[in-house]
Amino acid sequence: MFKKILVANRGEIALRVIRTCKEMGIKTVAVYSVADAESIHVKFADEAVCIGPAPSSESYLRIANIISAAEITNTDAIHPGYGFLSENAKFSKICDEHNIKFIGASAEMILKMGDKANAKATMLQAGIPCVPGSEGIISDLKECETIAKSVGYPVMLKASAGGGGKGMRAVWNKKQLEEAWNSAKQESKAAFGNDDMYLEKLIEEPRHIEIQIVGDSRGKACHLSERDCSIQRRHQKLTEEVPSPFITPELRRKMGRAAVKAAEFISYEGVGTVEFLVDKNKEFYFMEMNTRIQVEHPITEQVINYDLIREQILVASGKLISGKNHTPQLHSIECRINAEDPYNNFRPSPGKITTLHMPGGHGIRLDTHVYAGYTIPPNYDSMIAKIISTAQTREEAINKMKRALDEFIIEGVKTTIPFHRKLMDDPSYNSGNYTTKFMENFSMEQEK
Repeated sequence: MFKKILVANRGEIALRVIRTCKEMGIKTVAVYSVADAESIHVKFADEAVCIGPAPSSESYLRIANIISAAEITNTDAIHPGYGFLSENAKFSKICDEHNIKFIGASAEMILKMGDKANAKATMLQAGIPCVPGSEGIISDLKECETIAKSVGYPVMLKASAGGGGKGMRAVWNKKQLEEAWNSAKQESKAAFGNDDMYLEKLIEEPRHIEIQIVGDSRGKACHLSERDCSIQRRHQKLTEEVPSPFITPELRRKMGRAAVKAAEFISYEGVGTVEFLVDKNKEFYFMEMNTRIQVEHPITEQVINYDLIREQILVASGKLISGKNHTPQLHSIECRINAEDPYNNFRPSPGKITTLHMPGGHGIRLDTHVYAGYTIPPNYDSMIAKIISTAQTREEAINKMKRALDEFIIEGVKTTIPFHRKLMDDPSYNSGNYTTKFMENFSMEQEK
């Protein structure tokens, strides 16, 4: 087992990893930018190293600085969390070259599955249902036009190195294609340093369903059921739940088998997520694979009593899994609380938190790194907390979430708490009748 783990991340996920490491008797090293000097993950770790200025490009994305921090603290493993370098093949390879265990996918696996075009080609070989579209990277606009005509409009342009909705464009007809192609490539180049694009048929009225998987060093995998991530704004998830109100037991078995088959086909080692689009006829199609821990992992932990960070660490140290698949016995919902103004087009709202009262009580979990007096920097993602409610039924989980949101008081900055509170009262959400298009018809009106 590892003696010391460096957490190459910040905020609530860094704190989440540090907590599990402490429970396992493993020493921790926090890294931080100048802007995060007062962040709570820095104070809770056994050691802390400043790795650069506030911009992530000069700190959390600077591989040389992180490796240096690992070497001077005699770290034997690095946990990348999510985002930043968690799916960076170069970082994984450099860790390996420095005899530091990367608690995540190997460089080979990231290159195979992190690149969405390659991932799709691999899944087609594995016999996993995929959305019709290009078989790989599209060379130019002319080829893009040919493929779009072949699969039929509407289509979705996607950045091969993308994530978080960057470099994605829905195209409804040929007239829109050239503008979408140019803007998507430009956005992808700016966000990922890579403007490779691929194209898929746009599935209308889809659900975004992901299957949590774990694989070990012998190539054996299992799944931990699904999560419904269909409530999104600009391809950014807002809330998630498990089990999905849309998925039947039979569909869960089919999707679970497909996810395990996908993982075992590539001998995947570690914790990961196989993501699918499911149409209104309950036909499912492979979308992508995330070779890292997900933001929404706590709801899976809650319904099967399972510490996914602990499992990540154990598998990275050589532990073999049992191979048992899991079915949720409870219902859990997560609301992502962002420092954004929902009444002003979700505009970011960094600043100092002057007053903070956190929710609690039976069935409520709160993952956060903020405290009264903490200043939310403008340099990073705006998510500051995750509220997770867990109960015997979906209705009870929603009622618990309502109560928790009413208790959660944050003053000094704007947050998305009012949005989530309104969502919990929405008839379509309450009935489970929603798709990824839900937010197109959802509006926030300022209460008088």
